Amino acid sequence: MTDLQIGYAAMLEQFAPAEAVALSAYAEEHGFSGVMAADHFQPWVPAQGESSFVWSVLAAIGERTKGDLGPGVTAPTFRWHPAMVAQASATLASMYPGRHWLGLGSGEALNEHIVGQYWPEAPERINRMFEAIEIISKLFTASIAGKDVKHSGQFYKLESTRLWTMPEVAPEILIATAGPVTAKRAGRHADGLITVGAPLEKISMLFGKFDEGAKDAGKDPSAMPKVLQLHMSWAETDEEAMRNAMVEWPNGGMKFPKGDIRSPFEFEQIAKLVRPEDFEGRMIISADPDDHRAYIQKFVDLGFDRIYLHNVGRNQRQWIDVFGRDVLPKLVR
Repeated sequence: MTDLQIGYAAMLEQFAPAEAVALSAYAEEHGFSGVMAADHFQPWVPAQGESSFVWSVLAAIGERTKGDLGPGVTAPTFRWHPAMVAQASATLASMYPGRHWLGLGSGEALNEHIVGQYWPEAPERINRMFEAIEIISKLFTASIAGKDVKHSGQFYKLESTRLWTMPEVAPEILIATAGPVTAKRAGRHADGLITVGAPLEKISMLFGKFDEGAKDAGKDPSAMPKVLQLHMSWAETDEEAMRNAMVEWPNGGMKFPKGDIRSPFEFEQIAKLVRPEDFEGRMIISADPDDHRAYIQKFVDLGFDRIYLHNVGRNQRQWIDVFGRDVLPKLVR
């Protein structure tokens, strides 16, 4: 797997923090390269049952593993002032030099509305995210240089300060996107791109827009990481794999934007409308490891550098055993 990394997606919506840390270590022992940990205040549906504090869990994962680690993804816009996200990220990067990357997104009401602020429409959320990224980048750059920085913008203010704990090299900033406009802006303002599984032609379009933005900013897009989170359901039988998808991850079958839904209990009601056919084209569900290998390989061939895999069932150790033996070694760049 030259230049290709296949990591483990630690879904903190499904597993208690100690279990998520143990599973991350187990995955690394079986050939997974690093960990993407979910940042949620609430699970998607009540049946998932958990939602721990991602920065605490990432620090514990750092102690138990040797690979890369980062949040997939944090919204530096409502629950957090961007300066706090910058501090959390800089601290983690100081603790684990060269291992931590910062994944950022524009957020979902499910997690962000809990602080009681007005929840704007998507264009404002995206603009907030990019202003937050400007603040985080300023803090990283100034702090490495030993200088204070300040900011006064449309959405945020930052009085003169710096990050007093700062690694020698700033963490990579990776922006999560599923749309062309955001992808192009991400190319201009970030170090790399994160997206989730989607039709290959859509991802090719996102890559093209990201590359355009990077070139506009005088950057080489071929040197910028392209990162994928891929949901799947594997179990010993197709029937069990489908049951796991329907019970544990029904949100994977919801064919509409989810950013404005506020409660796991609302998602639970919507989940009653999800049917097995709704997962088609959105998530692979199969008992055959080779089906999964072929599916992942399509994304490798498209040009992703790092892919973090999430098996939606509770059968994590069994899945890690099978994929570490039968899938990861067969993926080729």
